[in-house]
Amino acid sequence: MTTPVQLHIEPLTHEAFAPFGDVIQADDAAKHFTINEGNTERYHDLAKIDTGEDGYAIVSIFRGQPRTLPFIVSMMERHPKASQAFIPLSGRPYLVVVSDPHATPTADRLRVFVCTGQQGVNYAKGVWHHPLLALDTVSDFLIIDRAGPGDNCDVVQLPVHGLIPALA
Repeated sequence: MTTPVQLHIEPLTHEAFAPFGDVIQADDAAKHFTINEGNTERYHDLAKIDTGEDGYAIVSIFRGQPRTLPFIVSMMERHPKASQAFIPLSGRPYLVVVSDPHATPTADRLRVFVCTGQQGVNYAKGVWHHPLLALDTVSDFLIIDRAGPGDNCDVVQLPVHGLIPALA
C-alpha cells in the first residue's frame, strides 16, 4: 500500500467552504432580524436547499458513531441530483472532508474542516464529500436532503488514501 497523503485540518469558515456549499450558522455574517413580537431572532436563508427537478425535501436524523483520529480517508461520495445539509444536534465538534466537485477526488485535493457543534454544512449538488465524521462520542445530526426517483449517490475509492491527523 502506498503511503497516505497527510491532510491539513482547517477551521470551517463561510469563505473557505464557499466552493463546496453553505455554512449553516447563527452569526453576524448571516442575514438576521427580530420576529415574534421581539422574542425571537431569525437567522434567515442560511442554505440553498436544492432538491433537483424531480425530487422533494426530506428531513432525517443521522446518528453518527465517533471516528478515531488519526483517520484514513479511503473513499468519497457525492449526490449529483441535490444538495445535502447536516446540522449538528449534539453540540459536538465534527469533521467535514470535501473535494472539488468538478474533478474526480484524489488525496491531494481533499480539504478537511473542523466544525464546531454550532455549525452545520450544506453540500452543494455534486460536491464530493466523506460520509459523516462524528468525533469523541455518538452524535446526532438533522439532515435535509432529497428523496425521489433515480440514483443520487456516487461513490469512488481513492487510489492513494488521505490521513487526517489527531486534532492538536
